[in-house]
Amino acid sequence: MNNRQKVSLETIKAPLATEMVAYETFLREALHSESPYFDDILRYIFDNRGKGVRPTLVMLFAKLHSTEERFSKRIMLSAALIELIHTASLVHDDVIDRADLRHGKSSVNGQFGRRNAILTGDFILSRIFELGMESLEFDILTYVSHSIKWLCEGEVIQDEQTKTLGMTYDKYYDIIDKKTASLLAISCGVGALAVKAPAAEVDAAYEFGRNIGMAFQIKDDILDYAAADQTGKPMCADLREHKITLPLLKAFDTMTPEEVAEAKELVRLGNDEAIAKVRNIVEQRGGIAAAEEAMEEFIQKAKKALESYPESDYRTSLELMCDFLAQRKK
Repeated sequence: MNNRQKVSLETIKAPLATEMVAYETFLREALHSESPYFDDILRYIFDNRGKGVRPTLVMLFAKLHSTEERFSKRIMLSAALIELIHTASLVHDDVIDRADLRHGKSSVNGQFGRRNAILTGDFILSRIFELGMESLEFDILTYVSHSIKWLCEGEVIQDEQTKTLGMTYDKYYDIIDKKTASLLAISCGVGALAVKAPAAEVDAAYEFGRNIGMAFQIKDDILDYAAADQTGKPMCADLREHKITLPLLKAFDTMTPEEVAEAKELVRLGNDEAIAKVRNIVEQRGGIAAAEEAMEEFIQKAKKALESYPESDYRTSLELMCDFLAQRKK
């Protein structure tokens, strides 16, 4: 792994300080209901949402392709639609996984109940299309809507693999491309699209986002093997759900067919003893280090793509975003 300076998301967002204030107002108005109780749920989501990586990527790529000082409505809309898609997917994920916590706090599912969480996720999805249609920015709405389809496809394909334990490299990369990388890719692409960049530049932005998205998910899969006191999540949660990810696939490369079959049976069992054995296999066979090398390849592809842009604070922030995603501990 490359040695990297420690990067904070605040540093990455610094060139967008003024725009972020306006965006927060725009998003809060978008995530609103006339029903006081329902608005309490939406406000809870707004106040406890994640790091904002995806809308930040939208804005950085918009700035990278535009000389306009102020953000247009198209940029604000694009960032909001991306964040709402991501938010709705997380709300529904917690329902599917019966998760009561997200990042150490009560999930919508845990705080307001399963039924309300499903309806809240549906409400957010409906707002995506309502906002897009009302704005008449149909190219933006069409572009970001592809990610919803791919997110669903990725989750269903992964679910099928957990039942058969037939994961391969091709299937793994297809799954993470759809369920994670696609939304990060579209975040970057729509930033360029929002300022009417040429199609080739929109595609180039998309590819940057796809590469950091692949790296992002591989990092998540590596962190699944880390201790809970570091990540704030149960260790080996994916393995307990019978999910075979890149660290274990890399370990399989060093094993005989019989050893692979035995390891898969341990994953199928999914109890504490079996999971501990699989974790040891991954560590002893170099699965974590090999997965980190694969992640680094995607990071370097993303950084290489930025070399074609002139130097600016926005390009620097995108370079730092690559480091931020690669070095995160949770």
